[in-house]
Amino acid sequence: MSAAVGLSVVHRRYVPYGHAHYAGGLVDGAYVLGLFGDVATELCIRGDGDEGLFAGYEQVRFVAPVRAGDVVQVSGTVTRVGTRSRTVRFECLVVCRGCPEVSVSAARVLTPPLVAVTAVGTVVVPASREAG
Repeated sequence: MSAAVGLSVVHRRYVPYGHAHYAGGLVDGAYVLGLFGDVATELCIRGDGDEGLFAGYEQVRFVAPVRAGDVVQVSGTVTRVGTRSRTVRFECLVVCRGCPEVSVSAARVLTPPLVAVTAVGTVVVPASREAG
């Protein structure tokens, strides 16, 4: 079993108000990086049968804010497969946004979704168990 270029995983998550750290209900960037880690873990499980380890980011861009009350879609796609490393392209889209100015529970679907964060990272998996 070995990951293939093009293998993708998508997660969606509602951003709870308890994660807001800044004025305007803004959520810190580490929240999305944690979601990227969850996607990377699933990619490693699906592609290599192991949770793998995150080695690091080559690039992270915070393009637009993520706010409490948002629904985000986080995806990862394997773009390179080495012997033990996999390069993954990540994207976080805001697909729904809360509208507290309308009412406490108002929200809208964003069409098109808002690109909030992009990144490229590397994960490492154990040496193939098939080799022995």
